[in-house]
Amino acid sequence: MITQKHILEAQQKWADAIVKIGKTYLEKGDYVGVAHQLIDHLYAYDEGNVLFKPTKAGKDQFRGTEKEALSYFVSGLMDEDHGFAIQPWSNVRFENEDFLLMNDYAVVMGNYYFTDANTENEVKVEFTFGYIKDANEKLLINLHHSSLPYQSH
Repeated sequence: MITQKHILEAQQKWADAIVKIGKTYLEKGDYVGVAHQLIDHLYAYDEGNVLFKPTKAGKDQFRGTEKEALSYFVSGLMDEDHGFAIQPWSNVRFENEDFLLMNDYAVVMGNYYFTDANTENEVKVEFTFGYIKDANEKLLINLHHSSLPYQSH
């Protein structure tokens, strides 16, 4: 069964990986390789379909393949992608609203906060993540929806 503890651990791994991609980019290291690791180790593309709607995707809102996800995180494949993870961010923290735990599947929704490494300003983003376990009992994301909070004008 997937537990809240499993999800909190997976969220921390995701947050750490986003920060590491940006740090590696600034150090002129293999940030694309680090982003590949994020996708390979934390997303379920090898298990089947992944529903991924990134925060800053407008023209093509969905990233159904590993290559499209990589483009979103570090740029490359899609014109609108400018490398969300190479912003860079100095911290990512999750505030979970609630969890739906259903034995071998879980969904969590809430806000996560990204700290800009250059300005230290924090950006609030809404999220919904769905998790499955692979054959080795490793927790993987198969649903990732992010959006900026609604703002009335």
